[in-house]
Amino acid sequence: MAEDAVKKPSGEQWGSRIGVILAVAGSAVGLGNFLRFPGQAAQNGGGAFMLPYFISLLVLGIPLCWAEWTMGRFAGTRGFNSAPGVFAVSGRSPKARYFSVFALLIPLVIYMYYIVIEAWCLGYAFHYAKGTLMLGADAEKYTAFFDGFVGAKENGWIFGEGKQLLLFIAITFVFNFVLIYRGVANGIEAFCKFAMPVMVICALCVLVRVLTLDGQERSVSQGLGFMWNPDYSALKDPKTWLAASGQIFFSLSVGFGVIINYASYLSKKDDVVLSGLTACGMNEFFEVCLGGLITLPAAFIFLGASVATFGTFGLGFNALPNVFAQMPAGQLFGFLWFGMLFLAAITSSLSMLQPVIAFFEEGFGMNRTGSSLLLGTLALLGSSFVVYFSEGLKALDTFDFWVGTFLIFVLAMIQSIIYGWFFGIERGEREAHHGAYLRIPRFVQYMLKYVVPLYLGVIFVMFCLNNLRDSVDEAGVVTEGYVTKIKNDPIAFNSMIFIGGVAALLLVMVHIAGVRWAKEGRFEAALNDN
Repeated sequence: MAEDAVKKPSGEQWGSRIGVILAVAGSAVGLGNFLRFPGQAAQNGGGAFMLPYFISLLVLGIPLCWAEWTMGRFAGTRGFNSAPGVFAVSGRSPKARYFSVFALLIPLVIYMYYIVIEAWCLGYAFHYAKGTLMLGADAEKYTAFFDGFVGAKENGWIFGEGKQLLLFIAITFVFNFVLIYRGVANGIEAFCKFAMPVMVICALCVLVRVLTLDGQERSVSQGLGFMWNPDYSALKDPKTWLAASGQIFFSLSVGFGVIINYASYLSKKDDVVLSGLTACGMNEFFEVCLGGLITLPAAFIFLGASVATFGTFGLGFNALPNVFAQMPAGQLFGFLWFGMLFLAAITSSLSMLQPVIAFFEEGFGMNRTGSSLLLGTLALLGSSFVVYFSEGLKALDTFDFWVGTFLIFVLAMIQSIIYGWFFGIERGEREAHHGAYLRIPRFVQYMLKYVVPLYLGVIFVMFCLNNLRDSVDEAGVVTEGYVTKIKNDPIAFNSMIFIGGVAALLLVMVHIAGVRWAKEGRFEAALNDN
C-alpha cells in the first residue's frame, strides 16, 4: 500500500520536526525529572543508583524508545494511530491488539492522579506569588500547610474545608482539555514550543541560585555529595534495579503508550532515529543536570541529612518551601520553581490524554468533541477517586506504584517481545532507517530481541519473589508483602478494584474496535502491506 494512499481517520500530523521532538521531550520532562528522580536516587543508594540507572538508559531506555518510534510510524503509515492498531500491525495479528490495553490504561490512570499533583504545583505557585507560603524556617508549618492543602489527614477533606484545591484542579483540568481539543499540531505542539524554553529558563535561574548559596552550615559541595555519593549495598536489592528501570521508563515515557502514538503521526521521510535520540538527550539534561543538581542538594544545604527521610512529595512540597524561606529572594525562586513544575506537568499530562483520544476517534469514529467528553468523564471519575481518598495519599500512591511503575515495566516487556519476535529486527532496522541521518548500531537490534526481554524478565521475577509475598527474616520478624498490604488496607484494595474496572472497560472497547476494523477490512489491508 503506497503511503500517500493511506487516509488516516484522524487527519492529524505534526507541523514540524522540532515540534514533534519538543512534544516527545515535553512528554518525558515532567515531575518525574525534578521530584521523582532525586527522591528515587536518595532512597536507593545515592550515587550507586546511577549505575543501574545508566545501564537501564543504555540497555532499555534508548533501544525501546527507538523501537516505539519505529513501530508507531510503521503503523501510522498504514492508517493506524492508536495503540490497539499499532500493536495489531506490529504484532502481525489482530489478536495482538489485546495487549495494548496496558498502553491505554497506563496513560489514562496516570493522568487521573497526575492532574491532581499538577494542581498542587499551580496552587503553590499562586501562594508564592501572594507571599502566603513564606512561613519562615519552620518545617512543621510547611508540613501542616501541605497536609491541609491536599487533605492528607482526612478522606474527603477538600470537599469540605479544603475546597481551595478544587478550584486549582478545575483550572488545570480545563486547561489540559482546551489544549488537547485543539489537536496535535495546534494544541500539543504549539504549547510545547512555548513551554519547553520557558522551563529551561526557570530551571536555570533556580539552579544558579542553588549553586551560589553560601553562609550556611553545609556547603553546596556537601549537598551535591549527599545526592551523588554511592551506597553500593543498595545494588544487591532487586528493588533498586526495578526502581532504576521504572524511573527510566517513567522519565522517557517508554512503556506509556505515548511514543507509539506520537510517532504514528510521522511520515516515512521523517527521521525517527535522530528524533528519538534527541528527545532522550533533552530529557536526561532536565533530569540529571537540572533535577539532580537542584532538588536534593538544595534541601540538604538547609535541612541536612534528614531530607533522605522525605518521600517524593515531602521533598518537593515540604522540604523545598522550607529551603526557599531561608534563601535570599526565596519568594521569587519559589514562584519560578513551582511555575516551572506546573509547565513541566502540563506537557506530560497532555501526552497522556492523546493516546486515549486517538483510540476513541479511531476505534469508534468519534469526533474530537465526543472523544474529549468521554475521556474527560473517565478522567474526572478517576481524579475524584484520588481526591476523595486523600488520607495519607494512599489512593494516589497505589495508582502511582502499580500503574506508574509496575505496569509500565510490564508494557515495556510486551513491546520488546512484539518488536523483537513478531515485528522482527530485520523489518525494524529497515523501517527505522527510512529518512534517517544516523544509523542504529546493528547490535541494538539483537539487544532488543534477546537482551532487553531477558533483562526485564529477570528483574520482574526477582521483584515478584522478593516483594509480593510475606517474608520472614532470621529473627522471625515477618515483613508483609504487597499482596497482604493491599488486603489489609481498604483504600489500597479499592484502588486496585478501580484500576481493574478501568482495565476491563478498556479491554471490552478494544475488542469492539477490533471487530469494527476487521469488518472494514483495515486489518487485512495493513497486515498484507509489508
